[in-house]
This record gives sequence, structure tokens and C-alpha cells, in this order.
Amino acid sequence: MLLDSNVLIFLTTRSPILPPGALSAIREASYLAVSMATVWELEIKKGIGKLNDILKWDELQADGLQLLPIEVEDAVLAGSLPLHHRDPFDRMIIAQAKRRGLPIVTRDRAFEDYGVPVIWA
Repeated sequence: MLLDSNVLIFLTTRSPILPPGALSAIREASYLAVSMATVWELEIKKGIGKLNDILKWDELQADGLQLLPIEVEDAVLAGSLPLHHRDPFDRMIIAQAKRRGLPIVTRDRAFEDYGVPVIWA
């Protein structure tokens, strides 16, 4: 299971926004990952002041969250996806999920247009 950036933030801040079904799916997942594209995106947001320093990557990894590297094949697929979604970070997450057969936990309805399994948050 791959977490979108908004879900990761809601999860780490223990936000009540996440619906019970999404929380349950996350808790029961045998594989829980975050794309390196998400790390990159959130570090940019932190750097420009849109996000405080709530994410401690080493602590998340210690808790069992896997960091999913970006491979050449991911970049090629992300670049070839239809432009339903113009956010390059989200396009990478979609490509990674498609290549690995992973569902994505997200609030972003545009992900659905790519035919990836989605768990709505």
C-alpha cells in the first residue's frame, strides 16, 4: 500500500480527518510505503514554509514505513501517463503504484482516472 502525501500528514499528526475504513486498511497492511517523490515534495513544502517539521523520516522508517525508491522504469511510466493529473509528484506515485500493483491511499479523486486501486481517505 502506498500513502499519498496528504494521507501521510494526516496519519502522522493523528488527524481525525482520515475515515475509519482508510485507517483500518493502513493498520492491516502488510506493506506500507511512501514514495521518495513524497519525501521530495514534502521537504520542498517545508523549505518554503508551507509545512512545519512534523515528519521525521528516520522515525517513520523505524515504525515500519518503507521508503519506495524511484526507478528508471517509474520515471518513464510517469512521463508517459495521460495528463489527467499535472502534479509531477502525484504522477510518480501513480506510476510506482501501477508498476508494483499497489493500492494508493489518497483523497485526490484524479488518481482514479489512472486505473490504480485507490483507498479513499
